[in-house]
Amino acid sequence: MGVVAGHFPSPAASKEWLFVSVLPSGGLALGTVSQGWWLVVDEETGPGRIVAGPFPDRAEARWAESARTSDVREVVRTVYGTRRNDGGLSQRPSPQDWTWLAHLGDQLDRLVADWDATISDEDPLTTLVVEVAGALAEAGLPLHDVSGPGSEVGGACLSPEPGLGGVLVTWRQHDRMTVEQVAGATVDAVGQQVMNAALAELLRLRGFQVSAFGGGSGSLVRPAL
Repeated sequence: MGVVAGHFPSPAASKEWLFVSVLPSGGLALGTVSQGWWLVVDEETGPGRIVAGPFPDRAEARWAESARTSDVREVVRTVYGTRRNDGGLSQRPSPQDWTWLAHLGDQLDRLVADWDATISDEDPLTTLVVEVAGALAEAGLPLHDVSGPGSEVGGACLSPEPGLGGVLVTWRQHDRMTVEQVAGATVDAVGQQVMNAALAELLRLRGFQVSAFGGGSGSLVRPAL
């Protein structure tokens, strides 16, 4: 979906990064420019200070963080980035971040094509759509692939409402429930209410303003306060 393309960073910059092996001691590799996971301590002034790394993956970095002696009172963060020649760290998106952004992009591609004519890149609703889709995807809930080969599977439906300053969010069940009604009309109707209520509660938990819409058939979601 073209309207949200500008909300994602370009992966091109990552091609120039270099990688070096982790020191056996798990300490800091000095005198090289390298990328990976690092343990960083925030300073009161200036950038954070690197205390260990690089580690090839987040799991090893977190293990090293937990292995630090209990008498160390510094608050350590696990950060992915490139260590510069001057010893500073330039934070970069991690491989996991790129995988996540690709997944989110695939989800947003499921939205109806006429969105580009409804809202522009600069419209605040565009940012809201990406944030709502991201919150749902992080909870493991897919967007409904309206026109794709998996449209019968169902999922969350997002519809911008510029006049209301928000996005309508509803749940679409599998065709077996909504079309074939294999479990009966009552189960279909109640199941729809349950899923819509679950979506609303999840988005409230994530800080969005959520209000019932259409007699509970969906929710109007506005930006967090």
